[in-house]
Amino acid sequence: MDYEVVRAGLEGAIPFNQHVGLEVLAVGPGTGSVRLPEGEHLNNHVGSQHAGGLFTAGEAASGAAFVGAFAEHLGRITPLAKSASIEYLKLAKGPITATGTLERDPDELMSEVDDAGRSEFPIGVSLTDADGTEVARMTVGWHIRAS
Repeated sequence: MDYEVVRAGLEGAIPFNQHVGLEVLAVGPGTGSVRLPEGEHLNNHVGSQHAGGLFTAGEAASGAAFVGAFAEHLGRITPLAKSASIEYLKLAKGPITATGTLERDPDELMSEVDDAGRSEFPIGVSLTDADGTEVARMTVGWHIRAS
């Protein structure tokens, strides 16, 4: 699998992510990371990254991890982010990197789709600042079904 091609394809795939200025940094087998840039237009009332921008970055990183895990199966499944929760840990200043990781085996999840027609699973996301300090963490619940 050429994950660089997958990464490049994701870069412009979601118009809202382009609007916010997200950059897809990496896509790999069950992992994905994006960067939320720094900018006054993305700040909140205390001068840190707005919670909505952090949420957007986390959701996008989970999507990149999803695509990295299931790229070979996208023609036969329909994905949907079903739920999400986020915990804000510290003020997020400067550019933020969100990294999503699928902990379960994609082959097991595809077996569930083959057997039951669907599967549900979480993708965890860590959001860090330029110093590597975790400023937020997120869990996105995904649902896939056979197309």
